[in-house]
Amino acid sequence: MTAEPAILMKDVSFSYGREPAVESVTLTVGHGDFVGVIGPNGGGKTTLLRLMLGLIKPHSGSVTLLGGTPHATRHRVGYVPQETGLNKSFPVAVRDVTLMGLAGKRGLGKRFLRADYLKADIMLERLGLSSVKNRPIGQLSGGQRQKALLARAMVADPEMLFLDEPTASIDAAGSDELYEHLRLLNGTGVTVVLVTHNVGILSRYVKSVACVNKTLFFHPDGKIDQESVNKTFGCEVDLIAHGVPHRVFHAHEGDCRHD
Repeated sequence: MTAEPAILMKDVSFSYGREPAVESVTLTVGHGDFVGVIGPNGGGKTTLLRLMLGLIKPHSGSVTLLGGTPHATRHRVGYVPQETGLNKSFPVAVRDVTLMGLAGKRGLGKRFLRADYLKADIMLERLGLSSVKNRPIGQLSGGQRQKALLARAMVADPEMLFLDEPTASIDAAGSDELYEHLRLLNGTGVTVVLVTHNVGILSRYVKSVACVNKTLFFHPDGKIDQESVNKTFGCEVDLIAHGVPHRVFHAHEGDCRHD
């Protein structure tokens, strides 16, 4: 295992015009972690993810991804954006969407090889999508579309996987199935960073928690208390894990805040 952290952010700030999105964020994520990123709408969760991926550049501070600049190492990670950004009317088959995940390794404009199609088929079978692989992605259910986007992100065997609200448009059963796929993937050593609005999943799947509302509170052991969650969201938020007994939440320590 490499000595470099998977993600290293030092005093990172970013603003949209005069409106700060994230302020003075310092964060270290180790290899093999499963990070849950939570916070209110507009609190900077997606901005933080985009900074990690190098899709936007910080106005101050620095970001290192897998030991290099995000631009240089981004080909080693997978990314599942918000499903709302998908053009459901575009007539592209599920198998072809999955193959797009190999375009970076194959090269722009290069034809896919037989081995690429085989790899895509194996990934779709693993996610239970073999029966719909030739259907247009817009005809799938919300849960199936999310699994297709996950297949696209996973097919190139990434070292890290970033997901932005992957269960926002699917039901509880589909969410649990998707989280279980992520848990198994993380068990193989893949680092997972998951932006979610579902606080209930924290006690079941993630190993560490980043509470984001412009500034960041990081809990490397995954244990958060009611007060810190309330401060992050700016209101009372129940820590419920779908009826499953959740872990003990300890008091928020001052040294958990990275700023």
